[in-house]
Amino acid sequence: MALNKAKEIVSSTPVVVFSKTYCGYCNRVKQLFTQLGAAYKVLELDEERDGSEIQMALAEWTGQRTVPNVFIGGKHIGGCDKVLEMHRAGTLTPLLMDAGAIANNSAQLNII
Repeated sequence: MALNKAKEIVSSTPVVVFSKTYCGYCNRVKQLFTQLGAAYKVLELDEERDGSEIQMALAEWTGQRTVPNVFIGGKHIGGCDKVLEMHRAGTLTPLLMDAGAIANNSAQLNII
């Protein structure tokens, strides 16, 4: 049940952060996505009735037991270190754009 819920959320949302409210690494990822102007969904596992079951299901599915557990475009990315590494390498923003979480700036140019 928890795995189905997690997969449904991931498949229906361009960017998902499975998080806990008190987690500094989770807050860092959420701040970065906000700074980049990305639309994302957060599921705070410590506020969900079935949060521990979802976290266990994510561990089975992804091999990652910790939060944040980040998915972009339906694909598992990893945690804070991986997201920050991708950002430093310049690969995060294009991935977010491809997933539809950030509008493509060139598409917003006004043609006169």
